[in-house]
Amino acid sequence: MDGYGTVLAVHHGRLREYQTTAVSCLRGMSGRSTDEGGGGSRAVRFALSDDEAGTLTVGPGPRPARASFQVHGSAGDRGLRRIGALPAACTRPASDDPRAVFDVFWRSLDENYPFFAAKGIDWSAVRDRYRPEVHAGTTDDELFAVFRKMIEPLHDAHVSIDGGPGRRFGTSRPGTTLPGPDLDRDVTAYIQERDLGGRPLRTFARGRIGFADLPGDLGYLRLSGFSGWTDERHPGYAAHRAELDRALDAVLTPERTRGMRGLIIDLRINGGGYDALGLRLASRLTGRTHFAYTKRARNDPADPSRHTEPRPVYVRPAAAPRFTGPVAVLTGGSTISAGETFTQALMDRPGRTVRIGEPTQGVFSDVMGRTLPNGWTVGVPNEEFLTSSGRTFDGAGVPPHLSEPVFTEAEFAHRRDSAFDRALTVLRRRPDSRP
Repeated sequence: MDGYGTVLAVHHGRLREYQTTAVSCLRGMSGRSTDEGGGGSRAVRFALSDDEAGTLTVGPGPRPARASFQVHGSAGDRGLRRIGALPAACTRPASDDPRAVFDVFWRSLDENYPFFAAKGIDWSAVRDRYRPEVHAGTTDDELFAVFRKMIEPLHDAHVSIDGGPGRRFGTSRPGTTLPGPDLDRDVTAYIQERDLGGRPLRTFARGRIGFADLPGDLGYLRLSGFSGWTDERHPGYAAHRAELDRALDAVLTPERTRGMRGLIIDLRINGGGYDALGLRLASRLTGRTHFAYTKRARNDPADPSRHTEPRPVYVRPAAAPRFTGPVAVLTGGSTISAGETFTQALMDRPGRTVRIGEPTQGVFSDVMGRTLPNGWTVGVPNEEFLTSSGRTFDGAGVPPHLSEPVFTEAEFAHRRDSAFDRALTVLRRRPDSRP
C-alpha cells in the first residue's frame, strides 16, 4: 500500500492484512470476498471478519500491477502496487518480549505519524529516554505506563494505546473535553430547556441526530457524532448511511427547504465517525459540486515530509431535497474527527456559511489500528486533510469566523448559550449584511 505501513495478501477470495515496520510484520484484519466468482478486472468487495464491522473494496488501478483500496465510510481511496511475495518478516513469528513490543510501538509512530515536528516532539529522544526502562522482566502495567508517558505530550485525540481493561489511554488538546454520553446527555437537556424553550428535539439515529424548527423560519440540526446510529452490534457504513438518509428525508422536506431562511448545524459535542457521512450530509446543503478537501498520507518511514499523491474529495449535490441557503455551523473543542472533516467540507460551500464558537479539536486523519506483538493495539493517525490553499488544521483545529464561549461553567451558571444566540442573530440578518 502506498503509505499506511500495510501489505495486503489476496488469495482465493480471502484477504489478509499485514502491518509492517522496519522491525516487524504482524497480522491485522482479515476478510472474505462477498462476490460470487469475484476477481478479474473488476472491483471485489470483502466483508471483514475478526469481529470487525464494515467492508473493503479492492479494485483495478490506473496502471498494470496497480489497484486501489477503499474502506467504506472513509473519504477517498488508497493506492496499491503488486509485489512478488510477502516481506520475509511476515513469515516469521514475532517475539512478545517487552523490548520487542516497545520497538514495534515506537516504530509504528515513528514511521507513520506526520506531526512530530509541528508539535515540537523529538521522537528519537523519546525512545532514548524510555527504551532503557524496558527489559525482559518488565510487567504489563509497567510497559503500559511507559507507553502512556510517551504519547501523552502529543495531546492528540487520535493517538491511543489499548492494553485491555484497565490499560487504555488517550488524550486531547489541552483545554478541551472529549465528548461522551454523559456530556452529550447534559448538553442536550440544556439546549432543549434553554434554547428551545422546553421543547424536545425531534430525534433520529438513537437520539444522536436531532432537529427543531425555530421561530423566523429557521432550522436547528444537531449531530452528536457520525457513528453510533443503530442498535446493531456491528452495523457498518451502509446501515449508518440509511439512518442518515431517513433523518434528512424527514427534516429536509421539499416544503421545509423552500421555506427555511437559515439552518443552524450544531456540532459542539460531536465524537466523529464516518467521514463519508459528513460528505453525504454536505451534499444536501449545496446546489452545485464544490471542493471539500484533499487527503494525503505520509508514505516514507524515514522522511515525514514525503506523502502519497494528493487525492481531492468533492461534495456533489444529492438527488434529494437540498437546502442551499445560509448555514451557521457551531463548533468547539469537543467537535472531533468526522465532525471536523464535515466542517472543513463546508468551507468552499457556495451558499453563505459561517462558523461560530471555538476551534475544533484538531484531529482529522483516519486512525490506523496497529497490533503489537503482545496483542495490544495502538491508534496511529497518518493522514492530512488539506484546504484548497494547502492548509491543514491538525493540532489547532478549524477556527470559527465568530468566536463565542461554548458550554463553559460561566455559560451554564448564567443560563447563556452565546454561540447559539449569535447564530440566530447572523441568520436573521439580510443576506447581504456582514456577520
